[in-house]
Amino acid sequence: MNFNRLVLPAALIMISAASAFAADLPLRSAPPPPPPPPVYNWTGFYIGGNAGVGWANGGNVTVNDPVLGAQSISVSSHSGFIGGGQLGYNIQAGAIVYGLEADIQYANIGSSVNWGPYGRLGLSTGSSGEYFGTVRPRLGYAIDRTLLFVTGGLAYGGLNSSPVSGNATSNVGYALGGGVEYAFTYNWTVKLEALYINLSNGNARTIYVTNGGLVYPVSANSGNGGGVVRVGINYKF
Repeated sequence: MNFNRLVLPAALIMISAASAFAADLPLRSAPPPPPPPPVYNWTGFYIGGNAGVGWANGGNVTVNDPVLGAQSISVSSHSGFIGGGQLGYNIQAGAIVYGLEADIQYANIGSSVNWGPYGRLGLSTGSSGEYFGTVRPRLGYAIDRTLLFVTGGLAYGGLNSSPVSGNATSNVGYALGGGVEYAFTYNWTVKLEALYINLSNGNARTIYVTNGGLVYPVSANSGNGGGVVRVGINYKF
């Protein structure tokens, strides 16, 4: 008996049967793609801190010299560190985000006065703003985890004090600005913000009398307006 005559036809029959069976099997489809990550939602309460730099108008001082008349005195303003905390609440509707934020800031912003020949009167040579705060609505446009916003509202405190007294003034005015915020996790965001702050001027008047009996009325008007640029970090609940 010829072995090839038996094995070869059997192998051909098995191959044909396997091919027919494979043809009857359903085709395997590719696995579905993973679902896209959820779009970030800005709605919620948040609290955080910030730090940056601020500057203010130095204002002006006038000495009414009994001999020479009104003399304008040079006042130099100084920029300095600001830092503090903020809290707020956002509501997102579509791509629009609106909310309310309040903050309180330490402000190392002040001015110095060059009294010149009137230094003998013993007047203050410098002043400091010490603090300010704001309460502001915010309106923003969200691009997923990035929020572009504008803001404006109430401001209070003092960006600069009266150069006459050297003490911080406490006034009420307004703040306007805007910035960008980014959510680098679901709960943590970081922001860059700039604000222009205008507070009511702090005015002071006083009278100095020398040993010789000369009277020097002195008036001062603090600038109490300026700006801040700050970086903040928030935790969203």
